[in-house]
Amino acid sequence: MRGKSLLPVAGMVLLLACAGTRLPAAQAMPASSTPAVSGSAVTVADARIVFPASVQQGAMVIGKVPAGSTVRYGDRTLRVTPYGSVVLGIARDQSGPVEARVGLPEGGEQVVVIAVTPRDWPLETIRGVPPQTVKPPPALAARIAREQASVSAARARDDIRTGFAEPFVWPVKGRISGRFGSQRIYMLPDGTGSPGSAHSGMDIAAGNGTPIQAPAAGVVTFADKDLYITGGTVLLDHGHGISSNFLHLSRLDVGIGDTVAQGQVIGAVGATGRASGPHLHWGMNWFEVRIDPQLVLERGEAARSDSGR
Repeated sequence: MRGKSLLPVAGMVLLLACAGTRLPAAQAMPASSTPAVSGSAVTVADARIVFPASVQQGAMVIGKVPAGSTVRYGDRTLRVTPYGSVVLGIARDQSGPVEARVGLPEGGEQVVVIAVTPRDWPLETIRGVPPQTVKPPPALAARIAREQASVSAARARDDIRTGFAEPFVWPVKGRISGRFGSQRIYMLPDGTGSPGSAHSGMDIAAGNGTPIQAPAAGVVTFADKDLYITGGTVLLDHGHGISSNFLHLSRLDVGIGDTVAQGQVIGAVGATGRASGPHLHWGMNWFEVRIDPQLVLERGEAARSDSGR
């Protein structure tokens, strides 16, 4: 959004420990139900299991496991593609390390340990948004709750599609005017500040009516031109729990159930809902976990560079 200033916020210190012994990140260890005779852990890497050694808070993580494996992360069983890819999201405030448990098709289980790098989150002061969207009238509470519940339900899908594995592209070109994870304070006309939640996506400054392209293939799971807080809103499901949301749109060119290819126009930039001026808010989720679109773009740019595209 426009009209904001950035102030640094102190970072956190990451400590990695496992039973008093530091283990290399992204190392696959055999899990056993029987105690070790010597009392010391024996680690054996499985070359078929590939995850990044370290990721940042807010990252989308894609791993490779043998086809037919079962993968657990937290309390969720991950969908595995026929060729053995899985995806998960690291929350903004996730501390590390984190673990994924891989049940191999031939039997046995491997534990993958991934280090999580903390980030500094700036403080953003936002000016110029409609004050009634910062402190909505009590009479609108039921409407806002209903709209948010509909969006949350759309994010719960676990489709088989694999758009998440494409190298993502920018939905619009422009200056990044708001970054994922920043803590926000909304300034009201009377000069008082109202603390908001952490910013859930990235804002891209662009002119009103600028076409918005799908950053990766998917299916439209939600489309509404008039949500109270987010205005014109589209959700695009990329599969395996990964979704994109596009907010404050002036025009919607797709509807629920539409299948969208990467690069297809889905709507236009606007300033609807809680916005201080025309821009695109692009957010991404892994189910209920918010992830950083800028990190996803960087991954896509690296993939294109490696392939020479």
